[in-house]
Amino acid sequence: MTNSQSILHSPVDLGSPIPAADPQEAGLRPDTLDQVDLIIQKQYPKMRSFLLLHAGKLIYERYYNGHGVSSLNDLRSATKSFTSVLCGIARSRGELPDLNSSAIDIFSRYVPERAHPLLQKVSLHHMLTMTSGFAWQTGKKLGEPLIHRFHRNRKWTSFALSLPVIEQEMGLFQYRSTDSHLLSVAISEGTGMDAYAYARQHLFEPLGIRHAAWSPSPEGHSMGHVGLYLTSRDMAKFGLCCLNGGRWQGTTLIPESWLKQALAPQVKGYPGFGDYGFQWWTGIQNGTSFALAHGHGGQQIYLFPQLDTVVVFTADSKVSRWKNPRFLLERYILDDLKSKPATSRPDS
Repeated sequence: MTNSQSILHSPVDLGSPIPAADPQEAGLRPDTLDQVDLIIQKQYPKMRSFLLLHAGKLIYERYYNGHGVSSLNDLRSATKSFTSVLCGIARSRGELPDLNSSAIDIFSRYVPERAHPLLQKVSLHHMLTMTSGFAWQTGKKLGEPLIHRFHRNRKWTSFALSLPVIEQEMGLFQYRSTDSHLLSVAISEGTGMDAYAYARQHLFEPLGIRHAAWSPSPEGHSMGHVGLYLTSRDMAKFGLCCLNGGRWQGTTLIPESWLKQALAPQVKGYPGFGDYGFQWWTGIQNGTSFALAHGHGGQQIYLFPQLDTVVVFTADSKVSRWKNPRFLLERYILDDLKSKPATSRPDS
């Protein structure tokens, strides 16, 4: 594996290839979006950005609390959705094995001597859908009490693989960040590159993402569950690429077949959050299906395929309690988008 990198390696890039349009051109009422902006200023004191993209165009963009176009956001668990996409790219290139492959084979050099006998039945598919059955604790708001023990350990991979496997829990969803990190390790094992280096080559550079960082684990793997830092516009570009079947400016970066699985409900999730695909939340809002990359504090990339819309929210991630901006979509934005006439789409 190549040496991992977490530092910024190039100057800040203030430009963005995303074409822009006025809300009126998209058939939306600017006064409604301005109202959302005012509500954010008054009721969401930790918010950092709000971007709305429709039909491939950036139609609304606001920053708060001293943050701007070049500011990096700590994506927290929204990192998981990027890890999933990188797995899809690696799988399409023959660098990852079949999704039914056993964890024993994928992580052979990390498997502890006294591994649980059911570990051989845990597959990549289980980890992608968080249905591995590894013994874990998850709170009502996705809190993970054991994550601190995991982070304090110097051997993250062996720690995750040494967890007991509960047979009756296999195939059932449980939010579990160790599953996500193991996916990043699988990328390293299969490609010889940490996930950040792999992303730069196969995803970030083609998308024009040059101002970024991704923290490594103590073993040198990119963190698979958290640790990615991007600007809001670059989060939006990623969302647009996924919304457009993995294509960007005429080039396929992410296999469309993978996205069809990743962004679709694979397993029943949690009330209030949605069902789960491959490291993406999925569900219905205002009668419209969505896929969501979601991170603690309000780091969100919403995809609304039926509305040809991407919404990005970012906020301070270093909070214990926070207010979900989903209400703003439900109350002020989605119904307007559903009632607007069709808009011609620029070439992606």
